Amino acid sequence: MIIGLTGENCSGKGTIAEYLKKKGFYCYSLSDVIREELEEEGNEVTRESMIKKGNELRQKYGPSILAKRILFKLESDKNYIIDSIRNPAEVEELRSREDFILIHIYSSKEKRFERMKLRNREGDPKTFDAFMKIEEAEAINADKTKQQLVECMKIADKRVVNDLDFNHLYKEIDNLLEELSLSLKDYHQEENIRSKNLSPILEESVSNNGLARPTWDEYFMRIAKVVSSRSNCMKRRVASVIVKDRRIVSTGYNGTPRGTKNCNEGGCPRCNSYAKPGTRLEECLCSHGEENAIVQAAYHGISIKGATIYTTFAPCLMCTKMIINSGMVEVVYNIDYPLNETAFKLLKEAGIRLRQYHID
Repeated sequence: MIIGLTGENCSGKGTIAEYLKKKGFYCYSLSDVIREELEEEGNEVTRESMIKKGNELRQKYGPSILAKRILFKLESDKNYIIDSIRNPAEVEELRSREDFILIHIYSSKEKRFERMKLRNREGDPKTFDAFMKIEEAEAINADKTKQQLVECMKIADKRVVNDLDFNHLYKEIDNLLEELSLSLKDYHQEENIRSKNLSPILEESVSNNGLARPTWDEYFMRIAKVVSSRSNCMKRRVASVIVKDRRIVSTGYNGTPRGTKNCNEGGCPRCNSYAKPGTRLEECLCSHGEENAIVQAAYHGISIKGATIYTTFAPCLMCTKMIINSGMVEVVYNIDYPLNETAFKLLKEAGIRLRQYHID
């Protein structure tokens, strides 16, 4: 999950971020983007310079620029906490991720000023009046490229009050995490119910534990896409993954045979002359992805009877015949092959399940 924090200065956002870091969350602050800009320019980092530079960045690149830059850094396999969200456009950008939730951290202005005095950071206002002046500059702005904290707090998904001690705050956060986990579980269960294009063999693989996980189809097809990156063919990169009992037993990508010159090194005259699709096939020296996956299984003495083959392109007629004779029972392809009408008819006649599962 991605938890965003918004709230006024010294409300406790940093304290919460540090607490969640101890729970395995990775932490980013939108202010980091501004701080990096100031440091690159050799300018002093103060609260006033941060506000000014943040407004400049929003005016130049759009009000969501800080969130865009932070999102670019996020990975799909981690939990994140994002601090210092101060503009509604940043919230909108972060909500492009379905696992994002915005938390408003509230604390009274008197309590916040006391905390500011205790931290005694250079550049902080020293009087309550000066403190409130900066607060007003951040709270409401007609200019959409400037800080609009009040609007952010209005659109927050949850609100946490932080006017007591740390133990009380940590308990509030623990309760919130439990609530968010349950909400995510319910959401993903609903999404899984809507999942389509699952084969009878894979239907039971749909997750019901609340985690955002790919279906087995997506999982194996994406692996096939990665395998295709090993192809040395000059014409097209294609790969296949053979799966049995939800376990990958063989992979293959297209290219010239073992021990011969790679296609991208001039090994295949047809591919290197960029022949028109469907022509001069008798001159092609490259083995297909499905062919190599089947041959690799045979080379290592692995039975693929009853298996499913995932392939980034629908199989040609030659590979179709190999699939049938190998005893596989299902073909899942990503993209149509231009000359596959006969192959499809043959697969149907042989009783092989055939379906398309497309990913970009």
